[in-house]
Amino acid sequence: MSLGDVVAFGLIYMVPMAPLAVFGIIYNFSHGMPALVYVVAGVAMVFSAMSYKEMAKRFPVAGSVYSYVRLGINRFFGFVSGWAILLDYLLLPALLSVFAAAAMTSVLPGVPEFVWVILFVVLAAAVNLRGITLTAGMNLVFLVIQCLVLAVFVIGAAVAVAQGRGAFTLDPVFRADEFSWEIVFGAIPIAALSYIGFDAISTLNEEAKGGGRTVSKATMVVLVVVTLLFVTQVYLAAVFVPADTVFADGDPVNNAFYDIAGKVVGPWFKVVITLTSALIAIFANSIASQATSSRLVFSMARDRQLPAVFAEVGKHQVPRNAMFLIAGLSLVIGIAGTTRQELLTTLVTFGALTAYILLNIAVIVHFGIRGRSRNWFLHWTSPLLGTLVLGYALWNADPHAQLLGLGWLLVGIGIAGSWAFRTRHPDTEAAATARSGH
Repeated sequence: MSLGDVVAFGLIYMVPMAPLAVFGIIYNFSHGMPALVYVVAGVAMVFSAMSYKEMAKRFPVAGSVYSYVRLGINRFFGFVSGWAILLDYLLLPALLSVFAAAAMTSVLPGVPEFVWVILFVVLAAAVNLRGITLTAGMNLVFLVIQCLVLAVFVIGAAVAVAQGRGAFTLDPVFRADEFSWEIVFGAIPIAALSYIGFDAISTLNEEAKGGGRTVSKATMVVLVVVTLLFVTQVYLAAVFVPADTVFADGDPVNNAFYDIAGKVVGPWFKVVITLTSALIAIFANSIASQATSSRLVFSMARDRQLPAVFAEVGKHQVPRNAMFLIAGLSLVIGIAGTTRQELLTTLVTFGALTAYILLNIAVIVHFGIRGRSRNWFLHWTSPLLGTLVLGYALWNADPHAQLLGLGWLLVGIGIAGSWAFRTRHPDTEAAATARSGH
């Protein structure tokens, strides 16, 4: 895959239209300051993105944060980080199918949500089983369509403001009477769902031309582009929401952005943007999500930290059995989670943010402590700031998600501890392989 292919993969995975599905939830959480939440979340992710960039260049292997922490610290913490982000990777394909189903039922209410869940999961798996080349080609088409639809919304919003149907204000960015850091950081675990795609780029280290250097460039490019896109669209939507609005649970909060888009541009555009979100944006994200999740499972199975059956590769160079596992879990969790979008969203980001914290610590340990690096910003200050910001965001996350996430994490720590007690040997072979670039 070229740099352009990797950037497209990252943009598709992060979904340029990602805020649409969670706009109502974040608007409620942030007391009408969704743009501020996305700005702060973007800044928080920059620190972790730079850590990914450094580790991608140093260890050009697949496996994302799992491989980086494993080689940067040791196998114990590597497994814990892989286990943490596995919560994200196992739940995200299911959550995406739930988002798509919710959007489709707003257009075709007669079809049950579970039918859409099954359809999206099966189709995404079928595309992925054909190989990464087909996936990359479809990504470019899906990306162009999303950008065109967003452009129509931006132009329509500007016209609506010019007509006096809205006004550009600072309220979506800052409201003095509502602001508190607890409110902003409490919403970040939900907003972070839109950002967690940049780590998926690192799973393509072994399939990208140029390896780690290409991946590191793509990571920073993608993060900057999507931050601008996210802040712009949530700001424009928020300026058309009446003051003191609180979206009610159910369809009003889930379809808040679609309803606003329909009022701003026209009723026809609500159908267009809803179908684009469900059939193009979220479906494309589901394809990328299944591809990334299966490669993480494959990488851990290849290292004998998950059952070896998931390390088998099919004729199209796809981790076939890992793909079947992800698709099966997505069906079960997606069908069961159609009424628990908020909890699923926070759980997904709980695993990702925990893994990012371990990644930042790995950069400090590997480059700062072991390597005695003098690059104070990249190898000391940046990862430390990333750890503190993400830790504070997790501290303010939904209590139920905290409880379930900590339970998952404790199980992983128990498994890793049991493995370490039985083996007690360093990971020299994997580290040597990574350093050689093979």
